[in-house]
Amino acid sequence: MSKAPLLPVADALARVLASAPEPLPTEIVALTQARGRTLAQDVAALRTQPPFPASAMDGYAVRAADIAQVPARLKVTGVSAAGHRFHGALGAGEAVRIFTGAPVPDGADTILIQENATAEDGFVVAHEPEEAGRHIRRAGLDFSAGDVLLARGRRLGPPELALAAAMNHPALPVTRRPRVALLATGDELVRPGENAGPDQIVASNTYAVAAYAEAAGAEVIDLGIAGDRFADLERCIRAARDARADVLVTLGGASVGDHDLVQTALSREGMELGFWRIAMRPGKPLMHGRIGDMRILGLPGNPVSAIVCGVLFLVPLVRALAGDPQAGSDRSELAVLGADLPANDSRQDYMRAHVTGMRDGHPLVEAFRRQDSSMLRVLAQAECLIIRDAHAPPARAGETCRMMRL
Repeated sequence: MSKAPLLPVADALARVLASAPEPLPTEIVALTQARGRTLAQDVAALRTQPPFPASAMDGYAVRAADIAQVPARLKVTGVSAAGHRFHGALGAGEAVRIFTGAPVPDGADTILIQENATAEDGFVVAHEPEEAGRHIRRAGLDFSAGDVLLARGRRLGPPELALAAAMNHPALPVTRRPRVALLATGDELVRPGENAGPDQIVASNTYAVAAYAEAAGAEVIDLGIAGDRFADLERCIRAARDARADVLVTLGGASVGDHDLVQTALSREGMELGFWRIAMRPGKPLMHGRIGDMRILGLPGNPVSAIVCGVLFLVPLVRALAGDPQAGSDRSELAVLGADLPANDSRQDYMRAHVTGMRDGHPLVEAFRRQDSSMLRVLAQAECLIIRDAHAPPARAGETCRMMRL
């Protein structure tokens, strides 16, 4: 097995996404609970916005013909305010005091803004003419009832929520959140704040991977830390199944050492192995499979490897399960190298880097000198990953490259 060709990154991602052929079931949630969720159906407007011709300015509703020659003196016959329309009709030589957002009275065809008018004891004097339609928002300017404005697969951020509210939807059909169970493995791990023995380290991977999964739309289930014993691992795997996890993410223990028991434990619990080991740095020992309906994603134990693999594989998987049609889209962008890079070997490389400025409209990026996959300090300082293809030749400062923002 160890001598088999390493799977290319693009092929690995395709296989991971193929394990989510259909989005998860639909549920209805209140608008207040819909942030970050993915629409499961197209959503059409239930009303027209604005529902009536509305004033865009404070001033006077008038007929354009009455103020074509200025100064023009008009009789003020009423007031139209937001939520309180003027119920009459405007006649020749008349004006209605109006405020922003208020309905335009019947008979009026323009708004004389208050800066161009003077009020005089029940009259208003226009000092500037206005063309018909000026400062009036026609009914349906934004949208009309029946317009499909939010499509299936759209992720709901603040603007989408405001639009849905304006469309008169108090609740929305969304895809159920994917349930992602996280299991850290290894006798060497303790939780932050616990007493660590002389041969132990603090578990950190769970927190970053959980944050990325939640940001992608997942509900995270923390299974804790399993020791290097089959009984511990199998108990936690069963706990993930009992929790009806859609994805079980293991952290560490998937390599080939005597204490790396995760793959065997998963197999003993019925895992069908999809692939193991990919042509990528960091993250070579990535594993993918499934136990029944539960997808398995085995991330490496080194912190940077686990986090980068989480960004590249777990986040798209979560988005695919949530119904995002763009889950597998290329998230890289063009950048310019700020320093030389050596030739790359047979694995696609994701180099931690920072943005030092802009050049020719593209970010200027420079890789950190230390790229060790255990160094969280460097990852926390990085703003992006420089992507280098397998067998890429040496690259010079000023040449273009691909990068992915963190």
